[in-house]
Amino acid sequence: MAVAMDRLLTDLREETGDLERLLGPDAWDLPTPAEGWTVRDQVTHLAWFDEAAVRAVTDPGAFREEVRRLVEEGFDTDRIVEERRSMPGDEVLEWFRTARGRMIEALTVLDPKARIPWYGPDMGAASFATARLMETWAHGQDVADAVGVRREPTDRLRHVAQIGVRTLSWSFVVHDRPVPQAPVRVELTLPGGDVWTAGPEDAADVVRGPALDFCLLVTQRRNRADVGLTVAGPVAKEWMDIAQAFAGPPGNGRPPGRFA
Repeated sequence: MAVAMDRLLTDLREETGDLERLLGPDAWDLPTPAEGWTVRDQVTHLAWFDEAAVRAVTDPGAFREEVRRLVEEGFDTDRIVEERRSMPGDEVLEWFRTARGRMIEALTVLDPKARIPWYGPDMGAASFATARLMETWAHGQDVADAVGVRREPTDRLRHVAQIGVRTLSWSFVVHDRPVPQAPVRVELTLPGGDVWTAGPEDAADVVRGPALDFCLLVTQRRNRADVGLTVAGPVAKEWMDIAQAFAGPPGNGRPPGRFA
């Protein structure tokens, strides 16, 4: 179900606030489950791409040229965070807050269907905002794991689930596997008790369970062995083994048992 742009951006602000509350002065140098990345690196990653998002919205032509040059030079997200590891935590936080505020402001005036260039295919404004929320939630999970906090899940997970379902085909493409033609039914229970669904009701392949578990799996923040999903059918089972809701090369995910 489509979500109004103002509601989506409100959810993005709230997700941002949840992340910021994890960022105490002693958190910045803590290692996160993402190999080699600290809490500082996680927030740097978000801030850098938020700034890029502002450029994509406000000057799409110049942004396309910027992306072309980056691809030619070899775009490396690890290098982005490495170059900023000397920034004090309070400066990183201020950078993130400023970049996130400017991005949301830029998105506020757009039609939800307006096209925004990005590092892959162009995206509709609503899908773009949803993707930024997904990234915030996923990197926020890494931060929560680093500081040893169990976040209270919210119904904002429906946005992450939506991205997870939409990237089914991408998950197969990025792993050099044929994209299946059989549909998959997804039935997830949100923290508030409502059931979020996608796919035809009569599909033979089905994924059921808590929305939190599905979102942790498709963002590769938990191993399939450590989530409580019921998966039926060969397509659904293969998808859950390789699900990847984010762009870039195949992710390594998390080893089984680390967050059992």
